[in-house]
Amino acid sequence: MKQFSSFLVISLLIILSGALGGGCSSATENKSKEEDRAISVLMNRKSVRDYNENMPVKKEEIETILKAAMAAPSGRDIRPWEFIVIDDKETLAAMAGELSTARMLAKAPAAIVVCGDSIESFYWYLDCAAATQNILLAAEALDLGAVWTASYPYEDRMAVVKKYTNLPDHILPLAVIPIGYPVGKQTPKDKFDEKKIHYNTW
Repeated sequence: MKQFSSFLVISLLIILSGALGGGCSSATENKSKEEDRAISVLMNRKSVRDYNENMPVKKEEIETILKAAMAAPSGRDIRPWEFIVIDDKETLAAMAGELSTARMLAKAPAAIVVCGDSIESFYWYLDCAAATQNILLAAEALDLGAVWTASYPYEDRMAVVKKYTNLPDHILPLAVIPIGYPVGKQTPKDKFDEKKIHYNTW
């Protein structure tokens, strides 16, 4: 009986050890898949300028994108950003007509205008640039297409954006980002350049 009890204890320990090991292995595999997915989104981000006009971007997708935007780093955690979501077709078309670098707004079902509070932070544009990059990456992760069209520091472009968004003087538009479902196959550019890498010194 004593030998049987010892055998039972050892067997249970082996089974438990296997279960814990399997759990760790599974967790490691999941973590590896998440890391691969994150790197894939980074490497596959591309500027998309042609969208399916008949496929609106879902409200929950816009909310997810904005949550990602606000997860960006911010100096002194000031978070001087403000976001305007435009899904009115007439407004998008009118802006496309006046912004030569954002003609694709006419086909986009939605756009996000990334703005910064110039009173809250004199380097608002740095924080807003980080938020803009997060928007582009979130769009990629959701299989949406997006492109960064600059407003700041071009006074003429900023004036057009302000005209259609009624921004107060201290809120400055950094970028207008058209968003939609891509038309056709889009291929990311390979921008890696080993010559741009320097270790410790130039």
